[in-house]
Amino acid sequence: MSRRALTLLVSGFLVLVLGILGATAKVPYVVLSPGPTENTIGEIEKKPVIAISGRPTYPTSGALSLVTVAYQGGPSSRIDLLTALRGWIDPSVAVVPEETIFPDTRSQKQVEEENTVEMTNSQDYATAAALTELKISYETLVLVASIQKGKPADGKLKDGDKINTVDGRRVTELKTVSDAVRAHKPGETVTFNVTRGAKTLDVTVPTEAGPDGKAIVGVVMQPKYEFPFDVDINVGDVGGPSAGLMFSLGIIDKLTPGQLTGGKDIAGTGTITPAGQVGAIGGIAQKMVGARKSGASVFLTPAENCDEALQAVPDGLRLVKADNLHNAVLALDALRTGKGEVPACGTG
Repeated sequence: MSRRALTLLVSGFLVLVLGILGATAKVPYVVLSPGPTENTIGEIEKKPVIAISGRPTYPTSGALSLVTVAYQGGPSSRIDLLTALRGWIDPSVAVVPEETIFPDTRSQKQVEEENTVEMTNSQDYATAAALTELKISYETLVLVASIQKGKPADGKLKDGDKINTVDGRRVTELKTVSDAVRAHKPGETVTFNVTRGAKTLDVTVPTEAGPDGKAIVGVVMQPKYEFPFDVDINVGDVGGPSAGLMFSLGIIDKLTPGQLTGGKDIAGTGTITPAGQVGAIGGIAQKMVGARKSGASVFLTPAENCDEALQAVPDGLRLVKADNLHNAVLALDALRTGKGEVPACGTG
């Protein structure tokens, strides 16, 4: 056999071995890629993404799209080396260590369940934020979500208790409870008035010192909102809290005359608080690519993500900075009318 033929044979064998290894060797990385977009003022499978009943609604136009990130990999379904290599050379894809998405302290199933809970909470927060922006009153209830075992509240308060007052002070938000407890010295008692089933009762709970030396009782709380009409949000198999801003804008658009978008195709992302503050999200680069591919020309960007977004913004996508819901509405008004300032990433 000639030297050339031998070289080709050895090279071919090595390529084959490397190909087999690449296709079979599993690596602890996760591939993040642009996921689907959903128009919050549109429909999924002929059902409105946002359905409002018990309150007049108005026609909408254009799109207010939420954006998502798809992932491959995870502890129970690791990707192969070739998939990771393809991701590393694709600028629209990110390959990140597995523990970034799935910490060692939680299983893949637990992370996915947490994402589902965060999505449900974001829908409630988005509705609360939209109604706050529109100055529509609603009631905030504070419930006991869980009790920390061995802490003072263990055996006294119960999961599902509705906290009405703390030391006689009416409870309207989570902070009311935490402030009232922390106002005590460790060892002092706190009196909770709670509704438990059909009963209303007073429960006295001692306090102890927390890690910072302040008084705690060891209760985890969650808000529950009672809105004056029904807002039902349907997004299918999407998790996480990052669609909050776009849900809020979709609700506002449906509840107010005129079209918030002016017919434009607008996408965006950002968590939302009931007070309307917009928070940072992950996967901004992949979300922008998905938005542009779906036809969006404007992208509402959390202020905290602006620097990162500017490094990867696709051609033809205008970044509009959103630090809170009210300013996002004003920005859309300015885009639609051509009057007023449109805050951009990289300015002010």
